[in-house]
Amino acid sequence: MKNIYRRFLLVGVGLTLFTQSCQDLDETVYSQTLAEDFFKTNEEYIASLGEAYSSFGGLGNHSGLWSIQELASDELVIATKGGDWYDGGVLIQLHQHEWTPDNGFFDNTWRFLYGGVSTCNRLIYQFSQLETSTPEDEARQAAFIAELRAVRALYYYWLVDSFGNVPLVTDFLNTEAPPNSTRAQVYNFVLAELNEIIPLLPTAKDASTYGRMTKWAALAMRMKLYLNAEVYTGTAQWQKAADDAEEILNEGPFSLEDIYADNFAIDNTKSTENILVYPYDKVFARGFNWPMMTFHYASQGVFQFTAQPWNGYATVEEFYNSYVDPAQNPGPQGNVWKGLAQAPETGTLDERLSNFVVGPQFNPDGSRATDPGFEGETAAAPDPDGAPLTFTPHINEIHPNSWRQAGARIGKYEIEQGGTDNMSNDFVIFRLSDVILSLAEAKLRGATGGAAEALVLVNQVRERAGVTPFLVLTEDNLLAERGREMFAEMVRRQDLIRFGKFGGTWWEKDESSETYELFPIPQPQLDANSKLDQNPGYN
Repeated sequence: MKNIYRRFLLVGVGLTLFTQSCQDLDETVYSQTLAEDFFKTNEEYIASLGEAYSSFGGLGNHSGLWSIQELASDELVIATKGGDWYDGGVLIQLHQHEWTPDNGFFDNTWRFLYGGVSTCNRLIYQFSQLETSTPEDEARQAAFIAELRAVRALYYYWLVDSFGNVPLVTDFLNTEAPPNSTRAQVYNFVLAELNEIIPLLPTAKDASTYGRMTKWAALAMRMKLYLNAEVYTGTAQWQKAADDAEEILNEGPFSLEDIYADNFAIDNTKSTENILVYPYDKVFARGFNWPMMTFHYASQGVFQFTAQPWNGYATVEEFYNSYVDPAQNPGPQGNVWKGLAQAPETGTLDERLSNFVVGPQFNPDGSRATDPGFEGETAAAPDPDGAPLTFTPHINEIHPNSWRQAGARIGKYEIEQGGTDNMSNDFVIFRLSDVILSLAEAKLRGATGGAAEALVLVNQVRERAGVTPFLVLTEDNLLAERGREMFAEMVRRQDLIRFGKFGGTWWEKDESSETYELFPIPQPQLDANSKLDQNPGYN
């Protein structure tokens, strides 16, 4: 149990974030505690800070920020299985880059992010109004306001990456409908905020900072800003990205875990690699639904879940195969979440295949799990394997009759036997492995150290995965390595754009225009705010 989080950071937990938008600046008051009777101790400050972090609870569930980032990439897909998962075509639109501004996933994401911004703005205002009578009070007030500004910067980092030209709302008392700012303006705002607050943030890695913004998390965010600066502003910042990455690596309290999967265990609080997480809990901080989102209905018996999964998200076959040459892969045996096959005589199997659940599925008593809806060739979306439940990497089609058992399922986070529809694994937002690969990319693209040092860095990650080191580093094999290492960590779309591959073709997707490198401003937001302009190409 994450005691520090449970005690102090659970205020406002829930999915109320999806009911907020940037116009909803007058928020509901959930407590009648007066300001003069509150904020007297660190514990009271932290309890209020929890409201700013609670919006992160929307990261681990369906139809928001994580979904649009992943489904728009070449990693994941939700295929239509007969009458299941068509949902008006919005899921296919995301995969094929044919979405429109009225796709509800965009409005969910917008409300989620601006709900977080609004909460931060309110708390910054409330904290700034408190009277301070001692230097200790002033220092504490400044530290917590800096932390809130860092959280707000993260929401804006996700906004500038996803939507680009978004409103900048920082004054809690201003209820006027805001116009768009340019993408470069939002980038500059986030950068200026981080430059000011990084020196003020804590550097410890312990229970007091777990799940909270530290100097290292803010540096990781700034590194990502610089890494994508050419996309966001037109001007590359490879050396600055490298400088931030090296500061984290050389001065931060982090190291690669010996075992990749330990970063995503049910209890991953002891990870030496995770820089910032959102601490989920199946009772106290719910909303991490991946087993429900990805597994087959019959997987309820396999894992003894208390609820039936939805049979949705699956891995694109080509992406799954990028981990190992299919000709060398004898196929994972069984359905354990670490489901690695025995290494073949030639070549090695990437330890990161623990990201997936594939192959025959077995119940706890050893019997084969079966598809209860399989009724032979007359059934909608029948599987050629028949009733026995077997997850196959191959997906026959995206619509209308994808096989119900098709596609490797997401196994990245350890699956709890007997678990509920919510997970207790903490959701990883920033991780040292991403810092290492980002530093390698910056060096490959021109930062000090060049391609030779970049190769050494990438091979650190490959060594941990148990695979053969690269002899030469290219943009193509670096992008592929980032994909394998960072699967389902909400960075693949961003990576594909930065490497110039997002508009290319992949399974069931034709070439797409640069328009789709930004998501559209959601139609409900345009309808509610006449000052907003749509992103180019969507009018």
